[in-house]
Amino acid sequence: MEGFSAANDISDVVEADRVHVWHHLSQHKAYETADPRVIVEGKGIRVWDAKGKEHIDAVSGAVWTVNVGYGRESIANAVRDQLLKMNYFAGAAGTVPGAVFAKRLIEKMPGMSRVYYSNSGSEANEKVYKMVRQIAHKHHGGKKWKILYRERDYHGTTIATLATSGQIQRAEQYGPFPDGFVMVPHCLEYRKQWDVENYGERAAQAIEEVILREGADTVGCLVLEPVTAGGGVIVPPDGYWEKVQEICRKYDILLHIDEVVCGVGRTGTWFGYQNYGIKPDFVTMAKGVASGYAAISCTVTTEAVFEKFKDDPSDPMSYFRDISTFGGCTGGPAAALENMRIIEDEGLLANTLAMSDRLLGNLNALMDKHKVIGDVRGKGLFCGAELVADRATKEAADEKRVQAVVADCMAQGVIIGATNRSLAGLNNTLCLAPALIATADDIDHITDAIDGALGRVFG
Repeated sequence: MEGFSAANDISDVVEADRVHVWHHLSQHKAYETADPRVIVEGKGIRVWDAKGKEHIDAVSGAVWTVNVGYGRESIANAVRDQLLKMNYFAGAAGTVPGAVFAKRLIEKMPGMSRVYYSNSGSEANEKVYKMVRQIAHKHHGGKKWKILYRERDYHGTTIATLATSGQIQRAEQYGPFPDGFVMVPHCLEYRKQWDVENYGERAAQAIEEVILREGADTVGCLVLEPVTAGGGVIVPPDGYWEKVQEICRKYDILLHIDEVVCGVGRTGTWFGYQNYGIKPDFVTMAKGVASGYAAISCTVTTEAVFEKFKDDPSDPMSYFRDISTFGGCTGGPAAALENMRIIEDEGLLANTLAMSDRLLGNLNALMDKHKVIGDVRGKGLFCGAELVADRATKEAADEKRVQAVVADCMAQGVIIGATNRSLAGLNNTLCLAPALIATADDIDHITDAIDGALGRVFG
């Protein structure tokens, strides 16, 4: 139990949690007869719960966030020092860490220019939607106001970002939603919608068909994840991104890449879009920016986008009339700077690529062993295994049995994820996103746990 230093008895904390905390994504009826899980400490890639049980965390804080691992004293010190010097000032003025991190971030993003700070991925994405709408009013006579999003992608939990949820279950019961958000087909070749040779190009052409149906003069932006996350860990097929970029240029549509999950090293590059030669107009990021040591998100734009908001200083409606209160917190960029240094100095991008090969290799070996695995896919340390009842028909495995695999791994001391409450009948993909510091032994431990769980749950 090395690394665990909690008090011997924290039953009062567990009881306070049970009585007063409303957990995310949780049905609380179960907590009437069982204790909620309370995580007490983390170090490296491991966490300890209130009972002192050690777990390998294969999902980086449950939602793909703690990229550089737990217990980073240097990040904590950077945040502490900054908070003592200047903890906050509203984003209408600058701060030292905000300016310095923006410069360092833009150095990693050729072609991008400006950084707008806020405090969550949902908020970062909503800033883009507001920018697109304002551009439509100011530069297109109110046209080009529609925003296209992709089936299976997810962009946030606010009402506006849920209007762009390609995961239908996540949006259910929260409508009606604002107008002008239009879905395009997904690009998962494993569950292909067209019988063609160049599937990636055909899936991109489906976006063009929606543009033409809606009217190109009404469409202002297309928002996509570089690798779909909660919708099933979907890596777009070859030819997809090239065609998407071509379509956006053809119809003068701004391209928004949502890097909230994939950004800051998760795919083995600084940003997922950089695997594909994309030149976006907007890039949003959050989770891995500070690895969860402080709340921060960024909406990054090109200079061309930025210029659209200052071309007429005499017009009081011309600038971006937005504020994010906690975008003025200095702890976020202070943590982000140290997070970036760690990734560079410890060679974590290279480690991510090396461990990706091992993780995908191990999962493919499990696919040879367990017929319940229908497909293995991923990029960097962001991988998935889709479970099926029948490989020939690709009928999805029962969601309760998929969750039983997750529970079995948890009992073994390994925390994995699975798609859930996203797509009815298709919540069947195991999700793995260990910290970028993962070792070969860590990867083997994770996949060994999955091996055992699959055997016990599916035989």
